[in-house]
Amino acid sequence: MSVPVFGVVGWKDSGKTTLTERLVSEFTARGFTVSVVKHTHHNVDLDRSGTDSFRHRAAGAQEVMLAGGSRFALMHEYRDQPEFELDELLSRMAPCDLVLVEGFKKTPIPKLEVHREERQMSLLLETDSSIVAVASDCELFGLDIPVFDLNDITSIADHIWNHLHA
Repeated sequence: MSVPVFGVVGWKDSGKTTLTERLVSEFTARGFTVSVVKHTHHNVDLDRSGTDSFRHRAAGAQEVMLAGGSRFALMHEYRDQPEFELDELLSRMAPCDLVLVEGFKKTPIPKLEVHREERQMSLLLETDSSIVAVASDCELFGLDIPVFDLNDITSIADHIWNHLHA
């Protein structure tokens, strides 16, 4: 999938999901089709014990697709396989104009770091050269990359789009 991919990273509870949600709304309002890949350290299970799809997975199916009138969900069991890298996950997605990636801190894609003063955490950009901008709720000085107000969604979206299409 050769679609522009841009990451949103930050420490836990920094506001990554809220910012990603607002960016999806902004890009969608501009007429773009946006997809999101969200990484979690928790086990993912969209299913409930006892459902037909749960039973198919429990019986050993590698993949189960649950399809309904408004959406479908594909559940892939890793079993003894390692977790897929981002490229593999992206290859399984439908074509779109932009993929926003929440998490995947160590993956070398262009990223925006979400920084909150109250978290009192170091900046990830100190050890990650793929971070190309910061969105923060406080002023940050001495950085060699753009710093945006966390609530200036229009400017953040403009920067992401321009960076990907430079």
